[in-house]
Amino acid sequence: MPRKARIDAPGALHHIIVRGIEKSPIFKDSRDHEQFLARLGTILTETSTVCYAWALIPNHVHLLLRTGTTSLTTVMRRVLTGYAQQFNRRHRRHGYLFQNRYKSILCETDPYLLELVRYIHLNPVRARKVADLDALDRYPHSGHAVLMGNLKHPWQDTDTILSLFGRKSAAARRAYRSFVERGMTQGKRPELVGGDLRRSAQGWTATRKGALRGASDERILGSSAFVTSVLEQAREAYDKRLRASSMDLATLVAVVADRFDVAASVIKSTVKQRPASQARAILAHLAIDRLGITGTTLAEHLHISPSAVSKLAGRGRRDPLSPKIEAALFASKEKDRR
Repeated sequence: MPRKARIDAPGALHHIIVRGIEKSPIFKDSRDHEQFLARLGTILTETSTVCYAWALIPNHVHLLLRTGTTSLTTVMRRVLTGYAQQFNRRHRRHGYLFQNRYKSILCETDPYLLELVRYIHLNPVRARKVADLDALDRYPHSGHAVLMGNLKHPWQDTDTILSLFGRKSAAARRAYRSFVERGMTQGKRPELVGGDLRRSAQGWTATRKGALRGASDERILGSSAFVTSVLEQAREAYDKRLRASSMDLATLVAVVADRFDVAASVIKSTVKQRPASQARAILAHLAIDRLGITGTTLAEHLHISPSAVSKLAGRGRRDPLSPKIEAALFASKEKDRR
């Protein structure tokens, strides 16, 4: 059976699992850990990708990420390809480092966010890399120590998680630690692998004896309603990308410039007055979300920073004119094809 396409969208929550090929180590010493975390932190910051939890085990990695405007595929390709090259050079090896492609499960935030944070951060305990919770509090290869204030990684979002346990840091950390401690005896959590608390090889579960079991997909962790919603949105996004597939960035700039009655050179300048700034924001949104152009590529084209592109795209998504510009954009392509 062919592999299914990944499901992604700006703001989506993903549980990511990366394994070494044939269960071989992907971290051999502390320097490997440091290089992986340095690369991860840099790329997450550059792409405005949020990290809530992480754990590095010798032969695999767990990450809990919320994507920004840069696709998860782009983020993970940059992280894993660069690290594999470093690892191979340093350890004088050749060939693949990771087993197949990484696993990505799109997760429903409520009620799974905290369950996944706890599950991921307890991985070193389950792997017997630490003996107890006291050791985990200071274990340098897991985001738990960051949440406990014993390790510093500015790219990890601790505020969001701790705010769910209390307003004051000290009390929130105590409550969070107690929550993690209650999970010490849970062992492996097969129900957290996706598909409405079960896996489905077909993407949709069938009924049994006429009883509706609900929608399920191995790429998604959440309620049946959430699974259905995600799959519908994914199909819609795929249709839009397919319709935009024959369009390049230059064509998009020309169409947006025409709709706003401004010169293309003005859109690509630093002019901040309307309608140029509004056109630039909608352009960023459509280029990233419909054409699949990376934030870095668009930043180079517009002569601005990747973080500025991220902010522009966010404004473009909120702009009530965006759907109208998008509809006109695709209508023009359909007309050209005819």
